[in-house]
Amino acid sequence: MNSESNMLYVVMLGASGAVGTETLGTLLQGKNIQKITLLGRSHISDLDNAIVEQHNINITDASSYENFIQGHTTAICTLGVGQPSKISKEEFIKIDKTAVLDFATACKKAGVKHFQLLASVGVSPTSSSFYLRTKGELVEALKALHFDRLSIFEPSMILTPTNRYGIGQAITLKVWPLLKPILLGGLRKYRGVPVHILGQAMANNIYNKGDAYEVLQWDDFYN
Repeated sequence: MNSESNMLYVVMLGASGAVGTETLGTLLQGKNIQKITLLGRSHISDLDNAIVEQHNINITDASSYENFIQGHTTAICTLGVGQPSKISKEEFIKIDKTAVLDFATACKKAGVKHFQLLASVGVSPTSSSFYLRTKGELVEALKALHFDRLSIFEPSMILTPTNRYGIGQAITLKVWPLLKPILLGGLRKYRGVPVHILGQAMANNIYNKGDAYEVLQWDDFYN
């Protein structure tokens, strides 16, 4: 019999995306999870599970969801713009940085102990890439919140079973897996990862005893 202290209460932002969907699917098969709260702009249809609660929120207004976070032990954020190049820099910052940081801040205030973020390999506040620099600034801000445990997932190319974004992604999905044999040593972190493997890794990581701050890359997704 599991003690109450071993029970997990998970709140997710971004569960309707490709990685979020896979993460949620694995969580629903997990042990010791008493409750999963999904926060998003719309409900996920055909999801009927006794431990799941869904709330429609304004992702840019923490007051629309902060009351739903109380009582959770773990937060998972897979929110992100699918194609950053298709929107303005201001809009990208609003969704991928500000909205995520607001969510994390609300989680910290509500007593969430463990926060997990889907980021990207190469994120750094000093990167010359606007995308990687913005994500790096977000990670630094999350570290400053001092969660008991902060897990940053840094995949390279996420390989989905279907092409969602046109010819560019179609080519990438064909070519990237072919690079695996030459991405050795320190380059292993740039290997593409199937979306279901990444989602499973994010879900299963909540059971691990990780460090106060941990960065997880390609090898970690398969451990």
